[in-house]
Amino acid sequence: MRLVSLIVGEYPLLVATDLDGTIIRGDGTISARTVAAFARVEAAGARFILVTGRPPRWMAAIAATFGHRGTAICANGALAYDMRTGTIAARHLIAAPVLAEAAAALRTAIPGIGIAVEYPDGHAADPVYQSVNAELNLSLPRVGDAELFARPASKLLGRHFGYTCDDLLARVLPALDGLVSVTHSNSQGLIEASALGVSKASVVAEIAKLHGIGPQSVIAFGDMPNDLPLLAWAGTSCAVANAHPEVLAAATHVIGSNDEDGVAAYLETLFP
Repeated sequence: MRLVSLIVGEYPLLVATDLDGTIIRGDGTISARTVAAFARVEAAGARFILVTGRPPRWMAAIAATFGHRGTAICANGALAYDMRTGTIAARHLIAAPVLAEAAAALRTAIPGIGIAVEYPDGHAADPVYQSVNAELNLSLPRVGDAELFARPASKLLGRHFGYTCDDLLARVLPALDGLVSVTHSNSQGLIEASALGVSKASVVAEIAKLHGIGPQSVIAFGDMPNDLPLLAWAGTSCAVANAHPEVLAAATHVIGSNDEDGVAAYLETLFP
């Protein structure tokens, strides 16, 4: 893997970036330098999309940071969040019967796994599921399976603290094959499933096509395995230095870390 090499004067038409671990620093902030860099992208006439595994309810502060401009794609491609109005639009949801079947497959493959479900308008979990956030565990609605799997979902989550995310993903992939698309973006025993065929790449490709933009004119930034499909699809892909080893190996460029404002530094050179 080589360090980033830039050709000044080449301008991508679309910039797609992950949030956590990519442009969000370790202290949970987005720097003024990063916000200014994306303003340069817009000023040059290019588009930018925030593409995240986050649910929309975690996006209000991000929208404010970016001046309530643009659209964020949430839940790894399932939902669109309008950062101007705070409205949510469903793009690709897991159908209720598939949701129930996938959860059953998870429980068979990983005894003791906890299940949570993200909906476009909220979330819920079974009694086993535990977040790493103690406050969230207290407030998270706990419901029975009949209610948990009764309606379409943006994401299905499975957590077992007895596994690393990489090990858990490897174990559940065969069980979920043909049902949902599964990945992870965490380091503490969590996997995330979306509707079959849905990923950050699939939804960015949809948006790019609407505007007549091909993958060769797209640059993407990421740090975790849920970014891999997007990095593979984009004509230029950048992994921040703190990225997961698979992401570092897959990206065409390695740039500075999130705490070093690596994405901003790259964009400043592309959009002087």
